[in-house]
Amino acid sequence: EESLQMWDLNKRLEAYLARVKFLEEENEVLRAEIQNAKGSPAGDSWRAKYEEELRALRDALDHAFREKCTAELARDNLYEEVQQVKSRCQKEQAAREEAKKQLSLSRKELEEERRAQIWLKERAVQLEKEVEALLEVHEEEKAGLDQEIASFSQSLESFRCAPVAFQPVEVEDYSKRLSEIWKGAVETYKTEVSQLEGSLCQAKENLWKAVEDNQQSQLQLQHLEKDLAGLKARKEMLEESLARQWQEQRGEAEKFQLAMEALEQEKQTLRVQIAQVLEDRQQLMHLKMSLSLEVATYRTLLEAESTRLQMPAG
Repeated sequence: EESLQMWDLNKRLEAYLARVKFLEEENEVLRAEIQNAKGSPAGDSWRAKYEEELRALRDALDHAFREKCTAELARDNLYEEVQQVKSRCQKEQAAREEAKKQLSLSRKELEEERRAQIWLKERAVQLEKEVEALLEVHEEEKAGLDQEIASFSQSLESFRCAPVAFQPVEVEDYSKRLSEIWKGAVETYKTEVSQLEGSLCQAKENLWKAVEDNQQSQLQLQHLEKDLAGLKARKEMLEESLARQWQEQRGEAEKFQLAMEALEQEKQTLRVQIAQVLEDRQQLMHLKMSLSLEVATYRTLLEAESTRLQMPAG
C-alpha cells in the first residue's frame, strides 16, 4: 500500500512538477515580455508616441482656445464696429432729417420769396401805371394851364392896362410852384420805384441763395445716402464674416471634442487592458505561490519517506 501510495504520489508529483515547469516557463515568457515591453524601444516608442500625440492634442486644444479667444476678441471688435456703424447711421439719419427740414424751410423761403417777387412786380406795375396816370394828369393840367395862360394873355392884350391883382408874375410863380410840386411828386415816386427795384434785386439775390442752398442740400443728401449705402454694405459684410467665423470655430470645436472623446475612449481601453494584464499577473503569482507550497510539501514528504526508508538499512 505504501508503495502504491508512493507511486501515486510520484505520479501526482510528476504531474505537478510538469505543471509547475510549464507555468514557470510561461511566467518567464510573460516576465520577459513585460520586461521587453518596459525596457524595449518599442514600448518606449509607443509610450513616447502616445505622449507625443497627447502633447499634440493638448497643443491643438491650446491653439483652439487661443483661436477661440481671438475669435471672441474679433467678435467684440466687430460688435463695436457694428455699434459704431449703427451710431453713425443714426447720426447720418438725423443729419438727413435735418437736411430735409432745412430743405423744406428753404423751399418755404423760396415760395415766400417768389410770392414777394410777384407782389413786388405787381406793385411796380401798379406804380408805373400810377406814374403814367400822374404824368397824363400833369400833362393835362399843364395843357390847361397853358391854355389859361394863353387866354389870359390874350385878355390882357385886349386891355390897355392890367389890374394889379392879375399880373403875369403871379401866374408864372404859380406855374413854377406847380412844376416844383410835380417834380417833388415825381422824385418821390422815382425814389419809391428805386426802393422797390432794390427790394426786387434783394429778393432775387435771396432767391438765388435759396436755390444754391437747396442744391447744396441736395448734394449733401446724395453724399449722405451714398455713405449710408456703403455703411450698410460694410455692415452686411461684417455680419457675414462674423457668422462664417462662428461656423468655422464651431466646426473646429466639434472636431476637437470628437478627438478628445476618441482619446478618452482609447485611454479607458488602455486602462482596462493594463488592469487585465495586472490581474492576470496577480493570478499567475498566486498560482505560482500555491504550486511552490505544494512542491515544498511534496518535497518534504519525499524527504521524510526517503529518511524512513533509509533508517532500517542503517
